[in-house]
Amino acid sequence: MTDTDRTAPDGPAFDRRMLEALVCPQSQGRLDYDVNAQELISKKANLAYPIRNGIPVMLVDEARVLE
Repeated sequence: MTDTDRTAPDGPAFDRRMLEALVCPQSQGRLDYDVNAQELISKKANLAYPIRNGIPVMLVDEARVLE
């Protein structure tokens, strides 16, 4: 298995190695990758950041609040 998800439904694959460098902009906590939803999840902030065309959108205004 490679470090990128080759099953991205709507564009280039997300490089999972980016998770080592990215943190939640609101909580500064770690992020988990949800391959099915193509989102980065911040459990600490209760937010999901979208990944569009293989690029994480790390804006709080663009994040979805987790239920």
